[in-house]
Amino acid sequence: MRLVNHPDRLLPVDPATRAVARELYASVAELPIVSPHGHVDPRILVDDRPFDDAAELFIRYDHYVTRLLHAAGVPFGELGIPGGGAVAAPREVWRTFCAHWELFAGTASGYWLQTTLGEVFGVTEHPDAADADRLFDLIGSALATDAFRPRALFDRFRIEVLATTDDPLDDLAPHAALAADAGFRGRVVPTFRPDAYLDPTAPGWAERVARLAELTGERETYAGYLAALAARRAHFVEHGAVSADHGVARPLTVQLDDADAAALFERGRAGALEADEARVFSGHMLLQMARMSVDDGLVMTIHPGILRGHDRPTLERFGPDMGHDIPVPVSYVEPLRPLLERYGNEPGFHLVLFTVDESTFSRELAPLAGYYPSVYIGAPWWFLDAPDAVLRFRAAVTETAGFSRGSGFIDDTRAFLSIPARHDMSRRLDAAHLARLVGEGRMPRELAERIIVDLVRDQPRRVFKL
Repeated sequence: MRLVNHPDRLLPVDPATRAVARELYASVAELPIVSPHGHVDPRILVDDRPFDDAAELFIRYDHYVTRLLHAAGVPFGELGIPGGGAVAAPREVWRTFCAHWELFAGTASGYWLQTTLGEVFGVTEHPDAADADRLFDLIGSALATDAFRPRALFDRFRIEVLATTDDPLDDLAPHAALAADAGFRGRVVPTFRPDAYLDPTAPGWAERVARLAELTGERETYAGYLAALAARRAHFVEHGAVSADHGVARPLTVQLDDADAAALFERGRAGALEADEARVFSGHMLLQMARMSVDDGLVMTIHPGILRGHDRPTLERFGPDMGHDIPVPVSYVEPLRPLLERYGNEPGFHLVLFTVDESTFSRELAPLAGYYPSVYIGAPWWFLDAPDAVLRFRAAVTETAGFSRGSGFIDDTRAFLSIPARHDMSRRLDAAHLARLVGEGRMPRELAERIIVDLVRDQPRRVFKL
């Protein structure tokens, strides 16, 4: 079967609406990519070394891919993932992937893979077992050329801004190196991700708190802990950070007085917190992060609702990010009320709320963003970062909050080569949605033309203070 990236893919089937969508899409198709939240390692751009091979690039670190192969009964070792037992060589991993290509039919992963294979590498047929070796060598030959080094691809993809995700104690040396490199024209910014320092139930929390104090020269008290976190945020701001990200299980916020917070902090350091006390302390610290965002200007993003490590034996053997993180229902309105009552109307405070619980888009997030000037609706994320889910998102939030209260598209990926495919998908779907509104007589075409440019170019810059 031929691998065909149809020029009108994802656009409406109706010819008249498709014609409008085609022109709307064309107006933004070549605009630069603004990626204000993601997980690409900045060292690949500092070192600018060639990528190793097709298996390393497309499979090894992409849990969207490995989880479906695992569901089909493929052992992780056959996907090149160490964790005890035999580990397949890259060519064998690629053969396994190609033999299971049809598993990805109709999935978002399949769409991104097909787009990347076709548009980046010029692959013209669907992978299969018979052709696996030829494709492996074709991709390998391309990766050996200067045109496929990370910096060349960064330029080819027209990436204007790329945000990474970083530990609070990271020295951010790769970001400093890129900022000082006159030969690198892009902008790569760090993101402050303090989850493991705020949740006393996280493994190694007390040790992290001690290292935080040691690095900043603060005392190991509650007041010193807050001062140390603020100091590390300042370090990130100095290195170009624009946001602080919080991957919490629940978006709970709690206001405690200093004495109560300090008591829970000391109990946490001693390993003596009860589960309810730990939740309260974590909720208080999320509120403290909002306070610090008001002070230092970092955009606050919250990514809740994922049960991490659902498959404990796999977690113990292979570690996290293996595809066994599962969405759970989330509520925002009451848990965030303490935060929003204090800071929701603060000038300059930006709070971007993400969800993997689709029921919250129209019930909670759109109404919140449609009232509080600080609140923006995060783009469809993780399991919802898929064509039909993106269209459902647009329909769910726009009628309440309009187009202006969104974050702009967020690719949230570790897979560097999939970045342009993901952003292109979003642009096509926005064009499809706007074309439908034009066709239904609900929006003048001239307004749709302005809105789609704003969604792609201006909105992420505005929301993330770029």
